[in-house]
Amino acid sequence: MTAVDTRRAAPPLPGAARRRSPAGPLLAVLWAGAAAVVALWWADTASVVGAAGWLTGAGRIAGLLCGYACAVLVGLMARVPLLENRVGSDRVARWHAMAGRYTVCLLVAHIVLILAGYAAQDRASLWHETVTVVLDYPDMLKAGAGTVILFAVGLTSVRAARRRVRHEFWYHVHLLTYAAVFLAFFHQVSLGDQFNGEPVATAAWYALYLGVAALVIWFRVLAPVRLNRRHRLRVESVQPEAPGVHSVVIRGRHLEELGARPGQFFRWRFLADGMAWTSTPYSLSAPPRPDQLRITVKALGDHSTAVARLKPGTRVWAEGPYGALTADRAASGRSLLIAAGVGVTPLRALFETLPGEVTLLYRARSAEDLALGGELEAIARWRGGRVLYALNGPHGERPRITAESLRSAVPGLRGHNVYICGPHGFARDVYEALRAAGVRDHRIHHESFEL
Repeated sequence: MTAVDTRRAAPPLPGAARRRSPAGPLLAVLWAGAAAVVALWWADTASVVGAAGWLTGAGRIAGLLCGYACAVLVGLMARVPLLENRVGSDRVARWHAMAGRYTVCLLVAHIVLILAGYAAQDRASLWHETVTVVLDYPDMLKAGAGTVILFAVGLTSVRAARRRVRHEFWYHVHLLTYAAVFLAFFHQVSLGDQFNGEPVATAAWYALYLGVAALVIWFRVLAPVRLNRRHRLRVESVQPEAPGVHSVVIRGRHLEELGARPGQFFRWRFLADGMAWTSTPYSLSAPPRPDQLRITVKALGDHSTAVARLKPGTRVWAEGPYGALTADRAASGRSLLIAAGVGVTPLRALFETLPGEVTLLYRARSAEDLALGGELEAIARWRGGRVLYALNGPHGERPRITAESLRSAVPGLRGHNVYICGPHGFARDVYEALRAAGVRDHRIHHESFEL
């Protein structure tokens, strides 16, 4: 590792305390809701008799839990600031992915168990019972359509499938989750024994779904409309930073009202040919200003490659700010920022603004791939920080970032806050090295946008 070092005193650490994440209490509430759903079945079921009764009862429990999981799934998609900015977008994404897997598994269990139970009860074949239920039961055609859509969303969300489809295709298929949940809702209240003649349970179920719908409408529709009408964002300039890497300067009005912070990101939609239908998250690569925001984008796909061709004056539609990779996570006055490739963008903004002593470790293939390297060195000179580089050797050999190398390069490593941004594999390896070096888990902060 090579370093740029300075001796000027660093900015002092303010006395404000760290905000605690509400992740634990929120998870407790979600699991309590699942327990309440099971209790709803228990209270309404006098007895379970015979194989048909057991199959049907298990199918109803799976159906109730699936309906609840659908509401949770949509709620996690609503981009509620409490979740996105306090829990962290990466953790919310993992919750969403887990809820999706639970939903699909519960849906399969519900279908199989209910149909098997009904078939045993009617002494009919499984095929005959399936046709009867779908064609003759109220609201089942809509529920069937919603089921097909949910399976399609689930299949395209499998990691192996995600690698083979364009992001734009996956994004628009994923939005069909709203339609699937809407279509499946009605058979729950018309056929669910727990809701027939139970006005309190029915009202609670409607309140759950209407509440989630209100979150989606407010935070995914009305709030972005208000933001963009108020701030009138437009591209001011596009500047090359490194091979395949460009910075986009975006101007707008009253941007201080956004409350954006270094380390956060927005979801950007550029209203240019071929780009208007895709919303992509890009981090701020410089501290936000009252009239200007900046992002730095590496060409990794169709959308990010087209960013380099944006023309000044292009209208921009933004949603945010999102993300919890901010100074709020700092537990002490010393910080280590570890970036790989274009992952340096949010850390460059933090490098300029984090209080206390700050060291930045930048991993890249070569010196010419160091996007924003000149800015980092200027910031280091100004604030008294350090920039360390981990570059490939002359024959392409990759430097290893290990517990020993980190302890050697960063004295007092165990007492540092550590922020990581880079590809998932890189972040995992760095995390393991940090833990081996004695850095406690609550001091290591990372956001990844992989579902």
